[in-house]
Amino acid sequence: MSRTRIIPVLTIMGNRLVKTVKFKNPNYIGDPLNAIKIFNDKRVDELIILDIEASKQNKEPNYKLIYEMAGEAFMPLGYGGGIKTLEQARKIFALGIEKVVLNSVILDNPQLITQIANIYGSQSVVLSLDFKRNILGKIRPYFNSGKEFIKQDLKTFASQMIEYGIGEIILQDIEKDGTFVGYNLEMISELKNLSIPIVAMGGCNSINNMKEALTSGANAIAAGSFFVYRNNDPKSILINYPQIRL
Repeated sequence: MSRTRIIPVLTIMGNRLVKTVKFKNPNYIGDPLNAIKIFNDKRVDELIILDIEASKQNKEPNYKLIYEMAGEAFMPLGYGGGIKTLEQARKIFALGIEKVVLNSVILDNPQLITQIANIYGSQSVVLSLDFKRNILGKIRPYFNSGKEFIKQDLKTFASQMIEYGIGEIILQDIEKDGTFVGYNLEMISELKNLSIPIVAMGGCNSINNMKEALTSGANAIAAGSFFVYRNNDPKSILINYPQIRL
């Protein structure tokens, strides 16, 4: 039986490593290349890099930085942000990235999932399923850094994306991002019977909390703030990866 994957997620703006709270107020953390070097030494299972301003500013992925990050990483590396076309995905894979993470593009072009999956395999295409309650109190999928949502429940939407060829889902509660209040166990449980792996993200505060997410049905664990702040304190930056065995 393989060990559970524990995945740090680094968010970037330009060449800067930042961390948000509820997808807002990005706090400067440092240099992403330096963070990757530290995670190399920590022997992390996998690493995901998300450019949180590329799609919002209608920018292409920063291929130069992606090349540099992939060159530093000793672990499997996923990337998301600004990917709109198959050609862009091809460039990113050619730079050494093993998975692409899609979100905003799916609103206008879900067929991109199928195009990428047909060439690189479904395991290489990840859906960043960001969600929160809308003004009517309904939990809905959100896109474009939490600015847009669609009128579907998460399970229906996720099932549709699986039909297009998505091979993995990062399930993130926007309202828990950077808050250290714990994963949304209810939504993890609701999606646990899908046919592809679910990666829990948003609100992690402890190793015990990771275990709760796994018990609720997550197949892997991801976190951002938990791995860049000392003792869950946003005023104390420390790239870290505790000795985790789940």
